[in-house]
Amino acid sequence: MTDLTTKYLGLTLKNPIVASASPLSKKIENAKKLDEAGVGAIVMYSLFEEQIIHESLELDHYLTRGTDTFAEALTYLPDLGTYAMGPGKYLDHLAAVKKSVSVPVIGSLNGVSKGGWTRYAHHMQEAGADAIELNLYYLPADPDLTAVELENTYLELISEIRAAVTIPLSVKLNPFTTALPNFARRCVDAGANGLVLFNRFYQPDFDLENLDVVDSLVLSTSDELRLPLRWISILYGKVNADLALTTGVHTATDVIKSMMAGAKVAMIASELLKNGYSRVPDILATVQAWMEEHEYKSIQQMQGSMSQQSIKEPAAFERANYMRVLGSYKDLP
Repeated sequence: MTDLTTKYLGLTLKNPIVASASPLSKKIENAKKLDEAGVGAIVMYSLFEEQIIHESLELDHYLTRGTDTFAEALTYLPDLGTYAMGPGKYLDHLAAVKKSVSVPVIGSLNGVSKGGWTRYAHHMQEAGADAIELNLYYLPADPDLTAVELENTYLELISEIRAAVTIPLSVKLNPFTTALPNFARRCVDAGANGLVLFNRFYQPDFDLENLDVVDSLVLSTSDELRLPLRWISILYGKVNADLALTTGVHTATDVIKSMMAGAKVAMIASELLKNGYSRVPDILATVQAWMEEHEYKSIQQMQGSMSQQSIKEPAAFERANYMRVLGSYKDLP
């Protein structure tokens, strides 16, 4: 019998398929279905820095309005129970999900700046989260902001959240980093126990009839696996952190490739949103059958076996292979 267990962020998971941060975790019944389908862990949908700040400012407004009217006007202040904060609901939901499932639950915190909002990492820990995933989702549109300044801001944030919690911390990166291996190592030095590759930015579209910019959510495909696959292969063995692959995981083949690149887990969402929870046991069964056919006894035996440090031609992941790929193209008949 093949062993599908893997270790990620100090947690022993029954298999490497993790439900990534998505609307799938917004309802208790859906989290239960993920658990029943067989995922190894669940990453909660994100709590955003902007949500916390907005709700805090809104509550402060109601608590302070009219307080200068007269000193006896205590009844003018609102009942705190009436103003349930969005972040508070998130923490309650996280706690409820944790009690409802048998697998580890990872809280997701999305932000880019230091501040009081980071205390919610500790609140997530108190709510029962087994780990925290910090999602660095930010598009630097200011031409005066340098890469060094932005990276230092990220690193300070990681350090601040690391100091706030004792549970494992992973950092979800984006691929638009000039020197990714160096930044990845600095993230680990700042306190990250794991790195998630990659954040998938949602791109706006144009409505030409109404001359408007519109949101356009497009689910991933297996073709998008190549970018995180390449970088996990490069980073494996070079950073002292657990690597998680996300974006483009749809099939058993995608999961197997992720493991061979060096990932501890393969995170999945789009495939489940499109085709349902039954895809989890289907994928796991196919992974296990492939492993048995190719005489792999465990997932851990596979991990990193096709990373850059393990293959015969390490240059296949770098510039040298670029010329070979271009040279292999043949004109259409």
